[in-house]
Amino acid sequence: MPHILIFGLGYSAGRLADRLRADGWSVTATRRAADANSIGFSDTEAVESAIASASHILSSVPPADGSDPVLDAYGDVLKRAPAQWFGYLSSTGVYGDTGGAWVDESAPIGSGRRKARTEADLAWQALRGDVRVFRLPGIYGPGRSVLDRIRQGKARRIDLPDQIFSRVHVDDIVGGVVCGFDGPAGVYNLSDDQPAPHNDVVTYGCALLGVEPPPLQTMDEAGLSEMARGFYSENRRVANGKAKRLLNWAPAYPDFRTGLRAIALD
Repeated sequence: MPHILIFGLGYSAGRLADRLRADGWSVTATRRAADANSIGFSDTEAVESAIASASHILSSVPPADGSDPVLDAYGDVLKRAPAQWFGYLSSTGVYGDTGGAWVDESAPIGSGRRKARTEADLAWQALRGDVRVFRLPGIYGPGRSVLDRIRQGKARRIDLPDQIFSRVHVDDIVGGVVCGFDGPAGVYNLSDDQPAPHNDVVTYGCALLGVEPPPLQTMDEAGLSEMARGFYSENRRVANGKAKRLLNWAPAYPDFRTGLRAIALD
């Protein structure tokens, strides 16, 4: 039976864990505090035991305080681990702003606001030669989409007509990682096929729910936080051709419309 150790059981990794358990895998996961489905990240004995017994190891833990918590705590052990497969969930934020141009895995990284993420991305690549790094754009899915923000009255349309974003449905992340089990090591963008303005996503979501879209606002009028303003400070289209070619992966939700329709009908 294959056994995967997942560092960080968040939204995407939790969805992967559910899929693998349904497929007959043994799944061990870490969280800050242990619960019925996980072991505590700081429980060194339990974590090192899981590292020693896992056939696959994936980290979904983002940087904290400027460094990667998993590599800080267990990097030396991971270098010697007998697992046959290693993966890391990174971010397309490492590419920075491209002015709306397409970007693929050959592009330089580190020019954007995600400095710590870039350093973690590179550190995982350097850890050993069999690591797959999956760079993810904006993640959405059941319980975490524009439909939820519209229902909560939190959706905004910001008056930035040339702003383009890429996104990916959480189940396409799961599919990409699963395809990556049999694919070569390397860096892969997992994104949908149709980057689009955020305003188009909000407008379409409102149409699905039968409500009027919110008015166009400037960032000042919308009262956006510094974090939210950072979201709008970068503009890029993310290419996914490498994952399609080398992992035999294709998104089940190739654009936000198919993804949102599936969520609305779920």
